[in-house]
Amino acid sequence: MSTQTYEDIRYELDGPAAVVTIDRPHRHNAFTARTVEELIKAFRSAWADPKVQAVILTGAGEKAFCTGGDVKQRAETGDYGPSESGLFEIGNLHKLIRDIPKPVIAAVNGVAVGGGHVLHVLCDVTLAADTARFGQAGPRVGSFDAGFGTAYLARVVGEKKAREIWFWCRQYDAAEAEHMGLVNKVVPAAELMTEAKAWAAEVAEKSPTALRFCKQSFNADTDHQAGLSNLAMSALDLFTASPEGLEGAAAFGEKRKPDFAAHVNWH
Repeated sequence: MSTQTYEDIRYELDGPAAVVTIDRPHRHNAFTARTVEELIKAFRSAWADPKVQAVILTGAGEKAFCTGGDVKQRAETGDYGPSESGLFEIGNLHKLIRDIPKPVIAAVNGVAVGGGHVLHVLCDVTLAADTARFGQAGPRVGSFDAGFGTAYLARVVGEKKAREIWFWCRQYDAAEAEHMGLVNKVVPAAELMTEAKAWAAEVAEKSPTALRFCKQSFNADTDHQAGLSNLAMSALDLFTASPEGLEGAAAFGEKRKPDFAAHVNWH
């Protein structure tokens, strides 16, 4: 059992699975810097625990899996809030989900949008409640993920669909997500965690070392995208402080349509 204490997440052991739950339903499970830091600690605990054979990532409540970075926090303070390290380590969380040598199962219980959508995409498999919805929101609120969130998504659903998802910021229901290969299986919402735990139990019967090599082999083809992710995070730091980026956060907080055209710099 993990000895860590958490405020924004829950970490529980259930048979061979570590169940990591983003527990901020009052903000639709949007993450702050502290949330990300706690998720990193939880995944490292799961990595270190020899009893854990798989990790299930899900969200608290029935409305949202995760809606990405807490835009309200960003509008209030200009960043994603404090953390022990003083850093916003979302890029490190992305890499950790890929690098942990155990299968990671996303159990999408509701809306997975923005940075929350990126999290499920990076998981090894995704199970979805029939009430789940998927999509990106960055360009709508003055944000983006030009790293794994775009490049790896294109590997999952293809270039044309990935561009549609990012450029138009539409939402897709669970059936549509399964059709495009974004989701492995759709189940009734009441059965989601039972199904996720069944998948974890089934994979726990397999050779952990064989699975580790398989996961690393799958990752090898796209590991170069980590470099794009680093560039994207650096660019995002600059962009969110620009007039255009600030307009997106302000409009979201004020519940109005952003006027990006008045702030864009084409040069």
